[in-house]
Amino acid sequence: MSASAPAVRPQGGGGIVGVLALAGIVAALMQTLVVPLIGDLPTLLHTSASNASWVITATLLAAAVATPVAGRLGDMLGKRRLLLASTAPLVVGSVVCALSSAVVPMIVGRGLQGLGMGIVPLGISLLRDVLPPERLGSSIALMSASMGVGGALGLPFSAAVAEHASWRVLFWVAAGLSLLVGVLVFLLVPAGVTSAKAGRFDVLGAVGLGGGLVALLLAVSKGSGWGWGSATTLGLFAAAAVILLAWGVWELRTRDPLVDLRTTARPQVLVTNLASILVGFAMYAQSLVVPQLLQLPEATGYGLGQSMMGMGLWMAPAGLMMMALAPLGAKLSAARGPKVTLSVGSLVIALGYGSSMFLMGSTWGLLVVTLVCNTGVGLAYGAMPALIMGAVPQHETASANSFNTLMRSIGSSVSAAVIGVVLAQLTIDLGGHVLPSEDGFKVALMIGCGVALLASVVAAFIPVRPLAAAPEPTGAEPAPAVRETTA
Repeated sequence: MSASAPAVRPQGGGGIVGVLALAGIVAALMQTLVVPLIGDLPTLLHTSASNASWVITATLLAAAVATPVAGRLGDMLGKRRLLLASTAPLVVGSVVCALSSAVVPMIVGRGLQGLGMGIVPLGISLLRDVLPPERLGSSIALMSASMGVGGALGLPFSAAVAEHASWRVLFWVAAGLSLLVGVLVFLLVPAGVTSAKAGRFDVLGAVGLGGGLVALLLAVSKGSGWGWGSATTLGLFAAAAVILLAWGVWELRTRDPLVDLRTTARPQVLVTNLASILVGFAMYAQSLVVPQLLQLPEATGYGLGQSMMGMGLWMAPAGLMMMALAPLGAKLSAARGPKVTLSVGSLVIALGYGSSMFLMGSTWGLLVVTLVCNTGVGLAYGAMPALIMGAVPQHETASANSFNTLMRSIGSSVSAAVIGVVLAQLTIDLGGHVLPSEDGFKVALMIGCGVALLASVVAAFIPVRPLAAAPEPTGAEPAPAVRETTA
């Protein structure tokens, strides 16, 4: 098809949305897959607890680096192709983990799984290309909610398998699901739109962003263990600042940047990304606090004595709530705009945190807290891609969405560090074991509430403008879009 030919949108799309939502659920499963194994990993892998923690960190770092790269390549080469490519490391990484008996191959496998985390922003961006406009809002909300569903279902599933079967079964199942997603994408998902003048891939920009993010996230995620004032932690923060500054200068000067910073500097995109960092922080805080409250022994006076399996089952409804309310968020966005939905969603998260001060003493109370918080998360997560895509040209959709996903991930990483410090500082001694205190949990929940309120205020000030009114970032006409041919 010629570059000037219009892109024809299919009039159906239910199967497409279902496949892409499944892909998002599987990607989210990868993040919670090893949670039930954390305490046993040192024994299973014949290593120290410190070394075993890299099994978690490796996925985080790989995902942070791969997500913006996958977005840019998706705009250049086609989102469907990159979706298919992203399933490959999920399959291979899962198989490597299933066969591992030592910490190094397990870390390698988990890193490969992290490389596939660009699936969700790629899938959301592809929806813009292949769905009719009247179905786009609800489909984006559903795709965004798939992350919550995958995370919520992953805990009880992983706990059940780890309790009743070999831990290796977890990774074999993950490999099978990833392979299934790849086959379904190949068979059912049509090609999207790519730029006729995509330019070259910015290798130096990818290396610079990757290096800066690795330094930053290593300092944030490991700073508590290494010491926030240690030379290693401070050196990584300094390196991150220098590398990311140099990267920004390069991105502004190169002709074909990995991330077009002029686009991200548009007020609508910039403020949405700022709100996304805050929402990512607020979302993750309750997912760190509530599982601990559910599992701590009742002898503490505030712990609820649940098993890992029980904890997962109590938290699962909250993830399902995100998907159930996705259509409501889409209707609110259609009626009042995604900016309002993002602000309201953040306010609902804050309400959930506030209610925890009265409800944290029972399992049913914590269920209500998680249901309210995840209702807000579902509203917010469905609105953010709509705001981003409403401010960027179609040929930059995947790159802009991937960068927004990265901002949420950074917010989650900072949340883990801050909440970790709070719970480590406010403790009690129970039978020789140091445990987070009730006051520590309350402070952590109030921090989440405050950040969610701030996110609501920031979202209310997003300056929404029609895309046609926004100047092109390079001063040139946008590259014409062409329909990617199906393999």
